[in-house]
Amino acid sequence: MPRHIKKGDQVIVTSGNDKGTVGEVLRILTDKNRVVVQGVNIRAKHMKPTQQNPQGGIVRSEMAIHMSNVSPVVDGKPSRVRFETKKDGSKVRVAVRNGKELHTLRGPKS
Repeated sequence: MPRHIKKGDQVIVTSGNDKGTVGEVLRILTDKNRVVVQGVNIRAKHMKPTQQNPQGGIVRSEMAIHMSNVSPVVDGKPSRVRFETKKDGSKVRVAVRNGKELHTLRGPKS
């Protein structure tokens, strides 16, 4: 099944505790249909002291949310996604809101 979002996309959360929050997709968990979005669903994890982290303490990090609860941002608003095939056979994602192609905000591969 094609995914309506990709790593690096700017998305808006459409439901849940963080509804309305805009962030970048950091990771996609394809087997569970979940995504990790920057600044969304932040949870605290209590860590015991270890040799790598002798102090221990509380670590705050983003946890995954379901993929259906996010939509790509187009002109500051959420948009649905349509898939179209170009003449050369390539498949592209198109925003329903304005009909333009969706591009990821990825930088050079590292």
